[in-house]
Amino acid sequence: MFSEVHSEGTILKDRELEGKSCSLTGMKILRKATRGRAAGLFSLIDTMWPPVMPLKAPGCSEACEEVKTQLPPPGFCYILTAHPNLGQINIIEEDPISKLYQPPIPRFLREILQTDDIGIRCSFYARVIYQRPQLNSLLLLERRQIWLTVTDVTLQMQDENNSGLPKTMPVCVTSSCVLDQEVLDVLAEAAVHSFFFRDALRDSGQIVCVERTVLLPKPILDVTSGAHSCELPGPVMLDELDSVTQVNSICNVQGTVIGVDESTAFSWPTCDLCGNERLEQSPEDRGVFSCGDCSRVVTSPRLRRHLQVFLDCPSRPQCTLRVKLLQNSISSLLRFAACEDGSYEVKSVLGNEVGLLTCFVQSITTDPTSCIGLEEIELLSAGRASSDHHQLP
Repeated sequence: MFSEVHSEGTILKDRELEGKSCSLTGMKILRKATRGRAAGLFSLIDTMWPPVMPLKAPGCSEACEEVKTQLPPPGFCYILTAHPNLGQINIIEEDPISKLYQPPIPRFLREILQTDDIGIRCSFYARVIYQRPQLNSLLLLERRQIWLTVTDVTLQMQDENNSGLPKTMPVCVTSSCVLDQEVLDVLAEAAVHSFFFRDALRDSGQIVCVERTVLLPKPILDVTSGAHSCELPGPVMLDELDSVTQVNSICNVQGTVIGVDESTAFSWPTCDLCGNERLEQSPEDRGVFSCGDCSRVVTSPRLRRHLQVFLDCPSRPQCTLRVKLLQNSISSLLRFAACEDGSYEVKSVLGNEVGLLTCFVQSITTDPTSCIGLEEIELLSAGRASSDHHQLP
């Protein structure tokens, strides 16, 4: 019989207990869980069924024991809770590793994506090349849904005649997935990192980290499978935007500017020395700014812009693309169009080619017209992420 133990205190760290034979004392039944009401829990139980050895039943012969291993997976289990003062989990030292223990078997992402399993748990190593949101606050990371764009060697090494699988894959880390402090620290760095995703859920064509999914920032398990390398063959390759591109994925985009969203366009001055975007304006002279970080008057402020353009894209001919551009792309686009006062003529922007742009797909709509909302991004690097991504999406 399977049971799940809920403990308010830290009796022992989970990793210290994993695979060990233990004795439980001071436990009480909190509730009975059924497969229909606790699908997430039973998807995890299914990864441990059937047992690796025959289950023993009192008074049964060996033949009877063999039959028991062929039974369907259990339809119920008990949720146990430990008494705050009396509850104990003691490792049985003479039997350190249980014969019933089944460690997770990591698989390559290509293998996972090629299966049609729904509601099935999977484990894999992957390189995280982009995350959203990218925040400095650990508190916000703890409370928010996080999208990670991941890849591995099997997705990156596909040839031109591949089976239609993407080169990168979005992974949703839901708020129900508990992340330990070590993982939160790595995510807050907003830099390239590799994780072991243990018991993630394959659901409706997506990979989702839910309750009971574990993220480990480095390989710490004794894994016999070869699917544990996070090394990539070279620079990360991305898919071009096409008809199968999904929301929350990233892709390469290029096209011709056919319009500018003037209703959302604006600009603001920044310090030309430190980049501070919160300059103070002199009440006597509205054209004079001062920087509190540098404690000086900013005589030549650097102008930053928010600009969204509409593109005509050859790979999506029947669709309009709305792209929020990064500062470098804006500067390149307006290089010969901007006036001395910072304004620009829209007609001088139309017809210009932009790209390749690395973009995050924010939305895809088909009614009343086909439109894709994109935001130009920078992939994670070894250093800190660009300040363009420090804001909430």
